[in-house]
Amino acid sequence: MSLLLQVRPALRATIDAAVALLLPRSCVACEGQMADSEQGVVCGACWSRLAFLPHPQCERCGHPTQGTECRYCELFPPFVRAARSVCWVPHEAGSAIVHALKYHEWHAAAAGMAERMARLSWPRDVLRERSAVVPVPLSRTRARERGFNQAELVAAGLSSRWRVPLWTDVLRRGHSSGSQTRLTPDARAANVVTAFTVPANSPVVRAKLAGRHIVLVDDVLTTGATLNACAAALFEAGARIVSYATFGRA
Repeated sequence: MSLLLQVRPALRATIDAAVALLLPRSCVACEGQMADSEQGVVCGACWSRLAFLPHPQCERCGHPTQGTECRYCELFPPFVRAARSVCWVPHEAGSAIVHALKYHEWHAAAAGMAERMARLSWPRDVLRERSAVVPVPLSRTRARERGFNQAELVAAGLSSRWRVPLWTDVLRRGHSSGSQTRLTPDARAANVVTAFTVPANSPVVRAKLAGRHIVLVDDVLTTGATLNACAAALFEAGARIVSYATFGRA
């Protein structure tokens, strides 16, 4: 028996080495071969090539600023406390990682995105008050077509790293508003203004939200139209304040 126990790890190591030789892992972003020591599905080179938002940054919205006034904050309603993003998109590395998750179903990419989002610096009151992480929901039609919600995968990773609850039952998308990609900022806002609701017949949900500081999570922040519509629904349902966390920022 002792000899068998010694042989098994050696056999497993041999099998793993053969698999790595015959079927080397490729990065889902750049398609380059990954080193055996690398974890996840995105290579270290791609993570290092992200176009990180530079400093100094606005204390509220995290947008790079060179003066005392931030025009980017004007995108957000007054009940939005703070917003943070990891990197610029579109950008070769950041966009490729988002696309691998969103359109090629590489769910494991969400963990690496959440890991980097969890490192972002926040105002002290956000760190102290954040009660839950809420992903931007998909419509039933889009969820059925895609089979998953990329924002929920990222939010789940952020929830576990921050050790705050993940709430997926407090916000609904009532209809599919279609792709926002090619719309103007005004059209984006009009497209989602009534898309998101909090379950009106659920006193439990509204009790959860009452007076809370909620962190909304999405893959990319573009004009803020989608996140603002979500935040408005949460605020009207009793949330005290909302912050935004995204991987990319346009």
